[in-house]
Amino acid sequence: MTKLIEQAFELAKQRYAALGIDVDQVMTQLDGIPVSMHCWQGDDVRGFENPNGELTGGIQATGNYPGRARNADELRSDIEKAMSLIPGAKRLNLHAIYLESDTPVERDAIEPKHFSRWVEWAKANKLGLDFNPSCFSHPLSADGFTLSHADKDIRQFWIDHCKASRRISAHFGEQLGTPSVMNIWVPDGMKDLTIDRLAPRERLASALDEVISEKLDPRHHIDAVESKLFGIGAESYTVGSNEFCLGYAASRQTALTLDAGHFHPTEVISDKISTAMLFVPRLLLHVSRPVRWDSDHVVLLDDETQAIATEIARHNLFDKVHIGLDFFDASINRIAAWVIGTRNAKKALLRALLEPSDQLRTLEQQGDYTARLALLEEQKSLPWQAVWEAWCLRHDVPADASWLSEVRHYEQQTLRLR
Repeated sequence: MTKLIEQAFELAKQRYAALGIDVDQVMTQLDGIPVSMHCWQGDDVRGFENPNGELTGGIQATGNYPGRARNADELRSDIEKAMSLIPGAKRLNLHAIYLESDTPVERDAIEPKHFSRWVEWAKANKLGLDFNPSCFSHPLSADGFTLSHADKDIRQFWIDHCKASRRISAHFGEQLGTPSVMNIWVPDGMKDLTIDRLAPRERLASALDEVISEKLDPRHHIDAVESKLFGIGAESYTVGSNEFCLGYAASRQTALTLDAGHFHPTEVISDKISTAMLFVPRLLLHVSRPVRWDSDHVVLLDDETQAIATEIARHNLFDKVHIGLDFFDASINRIAAWVIGTRNAKKALLRALLEPSDQLRTLEQQGDYTARLALLEEQKSLPWQAVWEAWCLRHDVPADASWLSEVRHYEQQTLRLR
């Protein structure tokens, strides 16, 4: 098999060289583009603050496949297994509810020490860590409002939680030598008709201003804000809408998070990237797969996933766009879900880097739209799969679906015993 892959790779290199593409250079570039895997796929977004607690705030994981991680050690083990089957650079994205403590810790009192084992694990595995405050599944979020809450004391609790989260994020960046991107998403909104839509947004803007008021070293920490169209229990009004978050990020010069599932089914985030980059310094992408709406299905190598990667590559935005994943499927093997989704994201990046975009851009500038369309379509048939398989071999991971046998073995030996 290895010999066949190597032979196919040499032929693929020649095909791409004819279009002026250096495949070896592309593979080297891909080596340095990390995808931030989300920890919450492994335990259905329960965390370790109260792992038996109910999910609220528009968060829902469906299914009950055997083997959910019950503690941080099990989760780290599962993540390691998934990462061992995924080529290239990776990061890990943590939520605040994944703290480790022998005694209960309120969310406004979390500290770097509560994540010390995660940091040591990340160092050992040469990973960067990203972070998120957890403004959901908590008694003080039960009525659907957090940072925009009308009650000053409740609002202050969530402000303090986000402030504490920023310090943890900066600690990650300092300890690991790579900036931690901290994403702020709130579930705030209403189920039915809303009379005053302005006041909650005024409170949210003011709260976010207080959250980011402490100056942190950008070499260690990056702030991002994330919008959502609607959520369960907030179908009619979402405080942190797209317009709100885009306006906030542009006016405060924070990063803007675009989640592929947080828009109307007819909208795509790939078309929003070039617009947002004109006004915000950075983007954080949550690559997910919506089905009807924000259902957070496992990422496929579908048209939109490819379009997202292609948009980044065509404009060489890799230094300004941070790529993360966000899905939680408990109806299938959770480790397989990580592997499928992350490998697909990386396949899309590879295909994007192999596109003869310089030639396509030249044809467009010359007004030769016939040749542009012809080349754009013909290049889809080029042997990118041969490059993918060779790249997998370079990283000593399975080049094909044989990775599934390793997941099945791990399931029988580990997951089924939980």
